[in-house]
Amino acid sequence: MQTDIVLPQGISASYENNVLSINGKNGNTQRPLSYKQLALSVTGNKISLKSHLQGRRQRKIIGTFKAHIRNMIRGCNEMHHYELKICSGHFPMSVTASKEEFTVKNFLGEKIPRILRLKKGAAVKVEGDKVIVESISKELAGQTAADIEQLTRRTNYDTRIFQDGIYITNKDGKDIK
Repeated sequence: MQTDIVLPQGISASYENNVLSINGKNGNTQRPLSYKQLALSVTGNKISLKSHLQGRRQRKIIGTFKAHIRNMIRGCNEMHHYELKICSGHFPMSVTASKEEFTVKNFLGEKIPRILRLKKGAAVKVEGDKVIVESISKELAGQTAADIEQLTRRTNYDTRIFQDGIYITNKDGKDIK
């Protein structure tokens, strides 16, 4: 069983020591990809996945690797975007983002600001009542958006009444209603 993934123009790839590296106009992304019964090779503008066995498990692993490689190519070509909405009904909340920190002040009248240390590789912008998270890595962008959403989580509060917080409204490639 063999599957080939053709790289778009402007994207280059290399595979050394079980780590796939893809370079594009937005930067470089790396991911360890190894499986005993699967051979991955890069020749020219093509990534080949080969398996000598043809079982269900090998087809699943090949599909998983293809999805990871497509996400890496898409991230190097165009960044992965997540959008969040700031909702503050009871108290006016101020949200700021710098390169290293994301800060929420006056959340439900709290005196101490809530601070999130941002992971390297994720860019966070605050535009009015929207927060935009961008990254080359889909996993990093999604985890940063989830961390921001969890920063304003309140347990034991009725979410129908206390709707204050920051919520994901648009995942990468999907709209949330």
